[in-house]
Amino acid sequence: MDALPAALGAAALLLLLLLTARLLLARRNSSPRTAPLSLLVVAGSGGHTTEILRLLSSLSQSYSPRHYIFADSDKMSEDKIRNFEQKRAETFSNSQFTLNRIPRCREVCQSWSSSVLTTLYSILYSFPLTFRLKPDLILCNGPGTCVPVCISALLLEILALKKVIIVYVESICRVETLSLSGKILYYFSDYFIVQWPALKEKYPKSIYLGRIV
Repeated sequence: MDALPAALGAAALLLLLLLTARLLLARRNSSPRTAPLSLLVVAGSGGHTTEILRLLSSLSQSYSPRHYIFADSDKMSEDKIRNFEQKRAETFSNSQFTLNRIPRCREVCQSWSSSVLTTLYSILYSFPLTFRLKPDLILCNGPGTCVPVCISALLLEILALKKVIIVYVESICRVETLSLSGKILYYFSDYFIVQWPALKEKYPKSIYLGRIV
């Protein structure tokens, strides 16, 4: 019975964190920002998409449009996103979103050596897409697809084209060790959120909010 209030409280903290990111972006402009923030959401196979959509359900229309990116072979995530946005449109009539596909970094059982090449290809594919979308904020939670997208966002900053705030939420399934995506993006994300205290102890830069999905 105590789990629900704790989850709601942690979700509220995450919302405050995203609002802080919004304020940071606003301060970079010469005048106060009133326009909504463009949000890029990376979805993934398995439970990643379900978790990320639960997080999105807590966000207001201030985060719009929402640009979803998922692997080109991930039909299940596409269906979940469409259902989520259809329900959201019943509450917000001006709801805006786009669906975008990129090559998968690594297929199941694919060798690690060949996955290096497919990941590089995915980065090359992601960069022009990220450049075109120019999101203010990226929200991701661990699928391999988020790595090339976040690297593309970092390239935008390196090239002085756009500063994108990266918020990474490690999956609730990760209790004591980070996912491979988490191990990579721990060093590059602006906010790195974990849902178990053991991870906070191992990774001091992370932010522990308890269970939020």
